[in-house]
Amino acid sequence: MEIDPKTGLPKQAIEWEDIAKGSQKIKVTTDRKRYGKIVTVISGFDKGIDMKKMAKTLKNELACGGTYKDGSIILQGDHTKKIKKVLMDLGFDEESIEA
Repeated sequence: MEIDPKTGLPKQAIEWEDIAKGSQKIKVTTDRKRYGKIVTVISGFDKGIDMKKMAKTLKNELACGGTYKDGSIILQGDHTKKIKKVLMDLGFDEESIEA
C-alpha cells in the first residue's frame, strides 16, 4: 500500500475523496448575522469529505475565520466572488458549484 508523502494517507483513500468531490451539489449563500455581520455559508457536502480539513483549507485560502457544523462550512465575510475558483482548485467540478 502506497502512502502519499504530502498527506500521510494511503493513496487509495485520496482517490476515493476525489471521486466524491466530483459528484456533489455545493450551494454557496450569504447570511447576515448579529450586528449586521455577513457570513458565507457553503453547504451540500456529502459524507465522503473531511469537513474539518476542508474548512481549514478554505479559511487559509481566503484569509478569514470560520467554522463547520451541521454539514456546512461558515466563513466570516462575503466570499461569493472568490469561493468558486477556490473550490475548483480543490478538485470540485464547476457545474456542481451553485454560487
